[in-house]
Amino acid sequence: MEVFPDQYYHLYNRSNNSEIIFKSPKAYRLFLKKYRKHIEEFADTIGFCLMPTHFHFLIYTKSPEVERLTQNIGILLSSYTKAMNVIHKRHGSMFQRHTKAKHVNDDDYLITLLTYIHQNPVRAGLVKKLEDWEFSSYRLFTGQSPVEDSDMPLIRRDVITNHFSSIAEFETYSEALLQAVKKEYWV
Repeated sequence: MEVFPDQYYHLYNRSNNSEIIFKSPKAYRLFLKKYRKHIEEFADTIGFCLMPTHFHFLIYTKSPEVERLTQNIGILLSSYTKAMNVIHKRHGSMFQRHTKAKHVNDDDYLITLLTYIHQNPVRAGLVKKLEDWEFSSYRLFTGQSPVEDSDMPLIRRDVITNHFSSIAEFETYSEALLQAVKKEYWV
């Protein structure tokens, strides 16, 4: 994975063989806690969503130490896997070999991507409304989840406040984009 300082990236990875990697709310929280420990020193979190078999993070690389960031992503996945292997008496890797880092260099795409990331649980049929999924930054943006929750990543809100006049406008935009794509095209 190649990343550069002062850039936006969409980080994502999925489980091997579509294995459920987050089997309980406690597992989701453990992953987020480890994310904070290993990643927040090097990157700002713009948005995120954890799904049962994969994750998405939209980040901004704030540190010139991008090699440490990429190493710490590996440490995050490895330490989470080790913890789950002990808890569930399993062995082996949980995640696909390489975490993807897609460079985001366009403001319109940045907002569309953030919205897409939040839509994952609705499109997967896990919840009916964006705000119903606990392990996404959507609830942090809209004030439906406590910002001071120590397990949740610290969210950089300026991306939203620079593009929308209010949180209500962001919510309306997110809902409209969700409705604009026909269900048969949802991935």
